Amino acid sequence: MTVLALSSLIRPLVEARLPEDLDVRWFASQEEALTVAPEAEIGWFDMYDHAAMAETVRAATRLKWLNSIYAGLDFLPLDVLAERKVTVTNGAGINALTIAEYVVMGMLTVAKGYRDVVRAQERREWLFDSPGKRELAGSKALLLGYGAIGKLIKPRLEAFDVDVAVVRRSGGEGVLGPDEWRARLGEFDWVILAVPATPETDGMIGAEEIAAMKSDAVLLNIARGAVVDQPALVEALEAKRIGGAFLDVTTPEPLPPEHPLWALDNAHVTMHLSGRAQDKMFIRSAERFLENLDRYLRGEPVAPIFDPALGY
Repeated sequence: MTVLALSSLIRPLVEARLPEDLDVRWFASQEEALTVAPEAEIGWFDMYDHAAMAETVRAATRLKWLNSIYAGLDFLPLDVLAERKVTVTNGAGINALTIAEYVVMGMLTVAKGYRDVVRAQERREWLFDSPGKRELAGSKALLLGYGAIGKLIKPRLEAFDVDVAVVRRSGGEGVLGPDEWRARLGEFDWVILAVPATPETDGMIGAEEIAAMKSDAVLLNIARGAVVDQPALVEALEAKRIGGAFLDVTTPEPLPPEHPLWALDNAHVTMHLSGRAQDKMFIRSAERFLENLDRYLRGEPVAPIFDPALGY
């Protein structure tokens, strides 16, 4: 009998729809997860504590299929998963819509100076001029990464008449390749990071890249904090060498209270909330899991596949 190890958090959404001939073992804590993991053929071990989740995955020595709501799984023992030839499905696309909306919100927040509008309301002060005078229409955005999130960002920005240039690792017609975009950084008003977290993308925006940006350009990061050389970014923001940064992700997370990013007026820190700004994440994840489970039990491919060897 196929053994499934599933979090009790997802139980209300899937239990009534699971096939009867499965041995389903629910867990409500890491201790319980470590108890059921060694016997599991199928595991959904998502936890807020990534270290605990990684430990549980290591303990799942009979695992054939690992499912996760997370899109980025760089915190897991990917070498172990690759060595054990575990099929991994991740949460790619589950949160793409709300994250794409967050990018639009971030750009409008910066463009219209909305942070200062909110502060004025808190002071009960009536402003007679707008603190932000930029328009999205006619501006140019560089979009690094064209996965599930990038594919939703592009049309939303184009609806605002933003000229979007896409960077893809694989290149292709009408897009910039990995060796082309740096030479053109100075052309863009917005630089949007939507790349996966891999050794190749680690620190891809460093001091040189920031120096090549326009003096009023804004960097938006909804990828991973490690994609940006954060000390170099802080230095540039302090010196106002670029227009600003909208950071949904940082290094580390949570950002320590004493970190200089909190105090910079040209930095917007949104605490990795973009994917959580919705109420359908678990519903979408449960539906995808049930569809994949049906395929798995019939011996058909599951999706979307996360390749531990590639890191995405």
